[in-house]
Amino acid sequence: MTESSTKIRPAPKAAVILTPAAEQRVADLMAKAPEDAIGVKLSTPRRGCSGLAYSVDYVSEEVAFDEKIETPGGTFYIDGASVLYLVGSTMDWVEDDFTAGFVFENPNAKGSCGCGESFMV
Repeated sequence: MTESSTKIRPAPKAAVILTPAAEQRVADLMAKAPEDAIGVKLSTPRRGCSGLAYSVDYVSEEVAFDEKIETPGGTFYIDGASVLYLVGSTMDWVEDDFTAGFVFENPNAKGSCGCGESFMV
């Protein structure tokens, strides 16, 4: 008699890790979101001097290949075309006396422009 074994694989990790501050910011955004918003989406449109930029916007419909991350404050999506540029990244929300914004630690970025608005892979 042969024994069949089932291989158990761990759940896939999210492409981007959100810090607690980033999760709270998603919750804050969803609390004041437009009525048709189902979540917040991160994408990397082509722009800036280095080629790609980070963009976070409300999203009103799910797209088939987007990654979906459930956070305590709402759903966070990652654009399917951007996932490869973002795998292993950490997204944080940072506020100080003069600025506030999402900050990305991206191991795939090979460089960024001087103003920090765009990056290259």
